[in-house]
Amino acid sequence: MKTYIALVRGINVGGKGILPMKQLVAILEVLGSQNVKTYIQSGNAVFEHKESEASKLAGKISAAIEKKRGFAPHVLVLDAKALEQAVDGNPFPETVAEPKSLHVFFLDSKPAKVALKSLAGIKSDNERFELRGSLFYLHAPDGIGRSKLAANVERKLGVRATSRNWRTVCRLLEIANEFA
Repeated sequence: MKTYIALVRGINVGGKGILPMKQLVAILEVLGSQNVKTYIQSGNAVFEHKESEASKLAGKISAAIEKKRGFAPHVLVLDAKALEQAVDGNPFPETVAEPKSLHVFFLDSKPAKVALKSLAGIKSDNERFELRGSLFYLHAPDGIGRSKLAANVERKLGVRATSRNWRTVCRLLEIANEFA
C-alpha cells in the first residue's frame, strides 16, 4: 500500500460542489482506499491505496464523485514523498510563522511555456512567487482572495492547478507521516 493525498478542487465553496467529507471517505473506500482521513471541509484526504499511478487514481476519484454527486471536480493526487518534497522545497521559509500567507499551487504537470514575466507584471508590490517544477509557491501577505496573481496562475502557466495554504499543506504531511 502506498500513502496518497487527494486534493479535490472547488468543493464546499459558496454553496456549489457540495461534498460532505463522510461521502468523500465512503467514495474513497469504495475505490479500495484504506485508512482514509480527511482534513477540513475543502476536499483534502490522506489514505492508503494499492494503485501505483496517482493520475489514474485521480481520474477514478473524480468519476466516482460525479456518479455519486452529479459533478466531476478536478482532483489531484500526490504521494507522500511528493508532498514532503513540496514542504522541503519552500523558497520562503521565513513565512511559515504566517501560514495563511503562503500558498502552494499543485500543478497537474510542469508548465511547457513559462510566463513568469507576465505573472510578475500582475503581482502586487508585496507578493512574491516562485515556480519549482510542478509547484508554484505564492507568498501573499495581504491574502489570496484579492490577488490578481493567484487568480491568473492557471491561465498564465497553461496548466490546471489546485492550491492550499501552508497550514493545510503541513497538516496533510503530518497526517501522511502517521502512516509511515
